[in-house]
Amino acid sequence: MANDQSVQLGKVGVLFGGRSAEREVSLMSGAGVLQALRSKGVDAHPFDPAERSLAELAAENFDRVFIALHGRYGEDGTLQGALEQLGIPYTGPGVMASAIAMDKIMTKRIWLGHALPTPRFVVLERDTPWEELRQVPDVLGLPLMLKAPHEGSTIGIAKVVGYSDMQGGFTLCAKYDATVLAEEFVRGRELTVPVLGQGRTARALPVIEICAPDGNYDYQHKYFGDDTKYLCPAPLDAALTQRVQELAVQAFNALGCRGWARVDFMLRATDNEPFLLEINTSPGMTGHSLVPMSAKQDGLSYEELCCQILQSAALDLQPSTDWKPQLAADVKNVVDQG
Repeated sequence: MANDQSVQLGKVGVLFGGRSAEREVSLMSGAGVLQALRSKGVDAHPFDPAERSLAELAAENFDRVFIALHGRYGEDGTLQGALEQLGIPYTGPGVMASAIAMDKIMTKRIWLGHALPTPRFVVLERDTPWEELRQVPDVLGLPLMLKAPHEGSTIGIAKVVGYSDMQGGFTLCAKYDATVLAEEFVRGRELTVPVLGQGRTARALPVIEICAPDGNYDYQHKYFGDDTKYLCPAPLDAALTQRVQELAVQAFNALGCRGWARVDFMLRATDNEPFLLEINTSPGMTGHSLVPMSAKQDGLSYEELCCQILQSAALDLQPSTDWKPQLAADVKNVVDQG
């Protein structure tokens, strides 16, 4: 039965699936969110942008949407821009923050501009000749990581342990992106920290330590395997816990994020120095996902977490409401005529 709060949220679209390489994970996330919202009496409806058009999205007259899309066309600012045009409040960061966070290279540049710690890196173009590729280990040392900067869920990533691995790893990552991020490998403990809120009200949830078999936190271990161990809260002393959480909030705010996100770290083994790796602005919400795990440790159930995130849905710009019905009709006409 719907309560006053769920009624106030109105008609809600849960956007999941999509066209990115992370579609499979998004389908799982969206199914979980949809069920959770409905269990709380929210009038929630599924919507897959890979199967339905923007005209149909406009015609649904959603009062707000929960973005459970991962990767390109859902987490990178493109969909956020469309929702701004349609005047539909959405969860997660806005257009600019989403676009920047989706690009690991731009994210690192902004963090460095805010004097936030992140591993050293080199940017490689798809047509970088072998002579230059071979020099990258001399700059960053070995091992090092190669990453497709616009992918997530450990897709398009390769660990280089010797010079002979550079070409194969680079070729793999270049399949996904026009540029490749070569990043210094920080040996140590892998941590992640969810952040909720905005600006001065942003707060970090409990820190999670990820203990994957042989340190290999790949796609299979992340979403389907049971071998990875998660320690929540992470076994860190109080001062280090506070420092990592403060860095997560600073990283979140440096990019102008709002709503929610998850910040990934490496904690260097030699001196316990934390290094920012990336930020996820539409994190996974599957049975293996980390934001619900951290929220539970903070006393927030999966269902309550979904509702709290949904309540934070907003627009970067605040349009008037009298033009929205006509906009939906205009979009449909354009698509029909096109």
